Amino acid sequence: MTRAIQHVFSDARLLARALTHRSFGADNNERLEFLGDSVLNCVVAQALLERFPGAAEGELSRLRANLVNQQALFEVALELDLGASLRLGEGEARTGGHKRPSILADAFEAVVGAVFLDGGYDAACGFVTENLGTRLGAIDIHAPAKDPKTRLQEWLQARRHPLPRYAVVTITGEAHAQRFEVECVIDVLAVRTSGVGSSRRTAEQDAAEAAWRRLAQSA
Repeated sequence: MTRAIQHVFSDARLLARALTHRSFGADNNERLEFLGDSVLNCVVAQALLERFPGAAEGELSRLRANLVNQQALFEVALELDLGASLRLGEGEARTGGHKRPSILADAFEAVVGAVFLDGGYDAACGFVTENLGTRLGAIDIHAPAKDPKTRLQEWLQARRHPLPRYAVVTITGEAHAQRFEVECVIDVLAVRTSGVGSSRRTAEQDAAEAAWRRLAQSA
């Protein structure tokens, strides 16, 4: 795991704690996650300020939110294969906690916090930049600011189509770490897409994004 993270820990206990979910025991990663969240936001904010010197505060906040949301951090955690090293309680392990977006995103933030405590801000900055660098480089400041549900709704309304229907298909996981699967259905266009997320809202946004992409490709 240390090789994948590319930081040699002076205190290996910090990495072990960062990869320990609260379901495993009291010595877990929640405090490191709290710290890592702040460090992550600071590093990303600095990177955005340097890259977009003329951007307004609102634009920078939107860009940062897109870079550090749960889905983005979940994807980074997958790239680092954090799930393979997570320590989970029996219940979480049995229900697939090592693949759950919320748990993996939190683990990545906890690792950021652990790197910060072990090596300082420069080490944490390097770790974040290494793992988010591609996403930082791909940012389009002119991309639509509207969320997927709003964008889809306005597209349909402009064409006098009925609004989409959203329905929860499944809810899995324990109460504190649920996974929602939601369908977005546009009957008049015969479009049906699905989305997943740690809440109904995020799952609906995911499904709306899929519907929007399908409609945009066929337009």
